[in-house]
Amino acid sequence: MYAIVDINGIQTKVTPDAVLEVAAFDGEPGAKFTFDKVLLVGNGDKISIGQPSIAGASVAVEILEHLRGPKLRIFKFKRRRAYRRRKGHRDEITRIRVTAITA
Repeated sequence: MYAIVDINGIQTKVTPDAVLEVAAFDGEPGAKFTFDKVLLVGNGDKISIGQPSIAGASVAVEILEHLRGPKLRIFKFKRRRAYRRRKGHRDEITRIRVTAITA
């Protein structure tokens, strides 16, 4: 069984007991959340598609930890102009475990 769920505006494919890294959201590690914006549920050959979401379907998750992603470096330059700019950032992410998919 799998589902496509909208988590923080990003469509994510989830399966039971999967550990995912998603964009950061509030909550303490160990807290449980449910996402009701389930867009698609697949169970074997049977696929249910919502318009825009499936009524009564939800995905239960547990927060494992909050962490920061890898450092991304952005470097801009223009040749022969002495123009160089260096920037970088690290995204805040949350690691979650999918505990149940109900449809």
